Amino acid sequence: MVLTPNRKIRVLIVDDSSFMRMAIRRILSNDPDIEIVGTATDGADGVRKATELKPDLITMDIEMPVMDGISALAQIMSREPTRVIMVSTLTNEGAKATFDALEAGAVDYIPKNITDSTVAQNTFREEILRKVKEAVRSARGGRGAPPPRQAAAVRRITEARLPKVRLNYVAIGASTGGPIALQEVLSRIPLNFPYGIMVVIHMPKAFTGPYAERLNAKCSLTVKEAADGDLLRPGTALIAPGGMHTLLSRRAGGIAVHSVPAGDYPKYTYVPSVDLMMSSLADACGGSMLGVVLTGMGNDGFKGMQHLKNRGGATLVQDEATSTIYGMPRACIEGGVADLVLPLDQIGFEIAKIAENGSGHPAHGK
Repeated sequence: MVLTPNRKIRVLIVDDSSFMRMAIRRILSNDPDIEIVGTATDGADGVRKATELKPDLITMDIEMPVMDGISALAQIMSREPTRVIMVSTLTNEGAKATFDALEAGAVDYIPKNITDSTVAQNTFREEILRKVKEAVRSARGGRGAPPPRQAAAVRRITEARLPKVRLNYVAIGASTGGPIALQEVLSRIPLNFPYGIMVVIHMPKAFTGPYAERLNAKCSLTVKEAADGDLLRPGTALIAPGGMHTLLSRRAGGIAVHSVPAGDYPKYTYVPSVDLMMSSLADACGGSMLGVVLTGMGNDGFKGMQHLKNRGGATLVQDEATSTIYGMPRACIEGGVADLVLPLDQIGFEIAKIAENGSGHPAHGK
């Protein structure tokens, strides 16, 4: 479907809960840029209406009668490919189902967290509006594309190589589209990779643990959710826990993880913050690290990569063509802090080459 820049975003709501259908409809229909074209009460009804109405975007519940959301998603993607945002419960099973949906083609997810709390309601409203608009904007030719001069700059960066600096650690940040992108990257890095890897991905607290377990089962590297006091070690990727920020600092045994309440750093919108993680790791290791920013909306990671560059580190970002949402990589490119721009399927190999090229020294004990 060709999406034109100026017309309203046409949304189909699929949910078996009348409360959730009404809540989502109320939020979205109050925005002048969005039009609700229909609702469906189960997955089978959702597939039919997606085919008939051809919406720009679908919000899809996961647990529904007749046909569940993941089965419906698979049928929609085969019949009428459409941008789909899953509406997920904040449980371990909800997390697993959400990751299945993302692998099946969903562009993003929204935690189902509407309670009597005004704060929770406001958070849900802001998140669903932001994600619906950004998901559709990224699919509309022209609205998210860089101007010609920027496209030329991207080509020049793509032809470059990482600077010849000592790299002892790797820091990776991602958001929308990140769960699948990160799996692709880490799956390309060998078991004997001699440097520690720290990852921040924008996820709620209930999701980061199951996500780390999922990656650990799919990758040669050891992948685990970071715990306070964990050290960055060779061959291990630590996933920053959701719902709080992660800082890193040097101590006697190496570089350690410190979890801090989000309220301690109120100016950072995204939790956990890529900027905070990267900046603190750059300081802890004296800049001897590679910063990587993958797909995601917003600009989290730009300031961290900027700080890393000032400390003498190297930076790599995902290209536009393979990004689900180009916001985070684009901020780094336009801000002049990207040493190298690569398609997703080459990023893991490029990280692995750090060890092959002999840059740096093993992270353990450094």
